[in-house]
Amino acid sequence: MAAAFGTSGSSDEQIPVRVFGGPTAFFEYGGLRFLTDPTFDAPGDYPAPGGPGLTKTAPAAITPDDLGPVDVVLLSHDEHPDNLDTSGRALLTGVPLTLTTPGGGLRLRESLGDKVKGLGDWESVELDRPGGGHVTVTGVPAVHGPGRREDVEPITGEVVGFVLTGDGLPTVYVSGDNASLEAVRETAARFGPVDTAVLFAGAPRFPILFEGAPIVLDSNQAAEAAKILGARQVVPVHFDSWAHFTEGRDDLVSAFAAAGLADRLRLG
Repeated sequence: MAAAFGTSGSSDEQIPVRVFGGPTAFFEYGGLRFLTDPTFDAPGDYPAPGGPGLTKTAPAAITPDDLGPVDVVLLSHDEHPDNLDTSGRALLTGVPLTLTTPGGGLRLRESLGDKVKGLGDWESVELDRPGGGHVTVTGVPAVHGPGRREDVEPITGEVVGFVLTGDGLPTVYVSGDNASLEAVRETAARFGPVDTAVLFAGAPRFPILFEGAPIVLDSNQAAEAAKILGARQVVPVHFDSWAHFTEGRDDLVSAFAAAGLADRLRLG
């Protein structure tokens, strides 16, 4: 069942989210500075171990030096260069905490030590807020392709989404590289309605994988996810700057308009 759209609260609950291209976005929450999937390398061709190569078509809107300090990176997964590239890996070394998949937590521990933690489904960490109180970040289900997780993960790997909550704070959902509306339903059942949903979209496809089906939400699925979540604000990411993303800004605008959700969509 879809979550009902929230009627309480005000527009100040819709936190500003800055999108820099690909899956990389920044927001402040509870006095902490969060960054998603850091990708700042130049356009060009990049190998993806165990999968097809990827082509980046546009640079990020800023450089890591322009970003300023980051308190927490929310990393949907570490295995693909369109979610974590060379510049992103360098940035992680200066960030106090990176949250990612359980497997990614193990892989990155060699370079990051205790500054990385993997989160399983519904596993949470509490982060101290400046001035007192806590932000809770919970790992939520995500599936990087169509079908059952146990069938998808051996091909495209493990991914994780995140929900951020705190006393007096809006609820924020970051989907990660998720293609499963069932995973969205599971999250909405526990946390919906959400105030801000950062949805990875773009319908990335490869002919050799899953018969060309999207491995992350397409535009219509993103609109459906917004309904399921009861999201008051939707910020799409992961729909530009890479050649394998097959749906872009115009597709998202059309899908959200057709779903009657144009007023929820926030595109920079």
